[in-house]
Amino acid sequence: MLKLSDFNYQLPEDLIAQKPISPRDHSRLLVLHKESGEIEHQHFFDIINYLKSGDILVVNNSKVFPARLIGQKALTGGRLEVFLLKASLNRKSCRAAVWECLIGGRAKEGMEIEFRKGLRAKLLQRNSDSTWQVEFNRAGLLFMKTIEAIGQVPLPPYIKTPTGGRFDKKNYQTVYANQKKIGSVAAPTAGFHFTPQLLRQIKKKGVTVLEVTLHVGLGTFLPVKTDNILEHQMHAEYIEIRKGVIKNILVAKKNKHRIIAVGTTSARTLETLGQELSQRPIKGDFKAWTSIFVYPPYEFKIVDALVTNFHLPQSTLLMLVSALAGKANIDKAYEMAVAHQYRFYSYGDAMFIC
Repeated sequence: MLKLSDFNYQLPEDLIAQKPISPRDHSRLLVLHKESGEIEHQHFFDIINYLKSGDILVVNNSKVFPARLIGQKALTGGRLEVFLLKASLNRKSCRAAVWECLIGGRAKEGMEIEFRKGLRAKLLQRNSDSTWQVEFNRAGLLFMKTIEAIGQVPLPPYIKTPTGGRFDKKNYQTVYANQKKIGSVAAPTAGFHFTPQLLRQIKKKGVTVLEVTLHVGLGTFLPVKTDNILEHQMHAEYIEIRKGVIKNILVAKKNKHRIIAVGTTSARTLETLGQELSQRPIKGDFKAWTSIFVYPPYEFKIVDALVTNFHLPQSTLLMLVSALAGKANIDKAYEMAVAHQYRFYSYGDAMFIC
């Protein structure tokens, strides 16, 4: 049985990327051939040389919203950070909305918090997983407009030199993020490397680009705290796949074309679909909450290849890529990436597991 400690590795701190590469597709690309274990070193724009007509490239079109709010305790004026995770209740006909949140600072039930632009909140209760139920005085579009105005982009804590403001709102987002699919508290970072021009070249080569949606929440980045990884519980995240996308994927699988997921979020979305299809046919759009946890050994039902970044030690994301490529291959690839000074994590370089 694999333990959490089996997914550890040593990473020099100076290899943690603090800002994105520009242009986006000029990041480096480590190509890992999962059958042979062969490794190649390229740039991301070279990925087109590894794609072929008939391939299906699946991207996560969820858009990040500025989920980090800084407020003041109504009674004392003390600073409190509220990190929005997902809406628990959104009653369009009412003035209040309840969100599941993380709270940074000393908090207690019943505490009221004041933010800029007239936004207020009340801490209702602390959940068993240390998140909180928080009720706001606004809901729906008005709430989201307020958040866009006062919220901060929730950059990961390992990015020590955030530039803030418009730069991060633009750069901590994929070029294909859909304005109608706002809902992620962290970006599907494997997609950062694509540019509109590169996507046009990929399509021109005969590759079909399809969109799915997974709103990134705690399930993606919550750390594993038990050495027995089987005891880890994933938080549910919302997914959507249109019926036309499902049809294209099924036809491609039947014709033995590759399904290439861009990012672990796309991979988890597709594998959730695969599990569902093994139980029943799906005739319409597929909308669900997924808490799928992929770790070795796992038999992938839909995903054949994966575009991904380099992930944190002991993370569920590292376990997923190990399940696809084989743990020994991933161990070797990460060791080589460190030796060759690749840039790691959200703003870092990419890997193509094919």
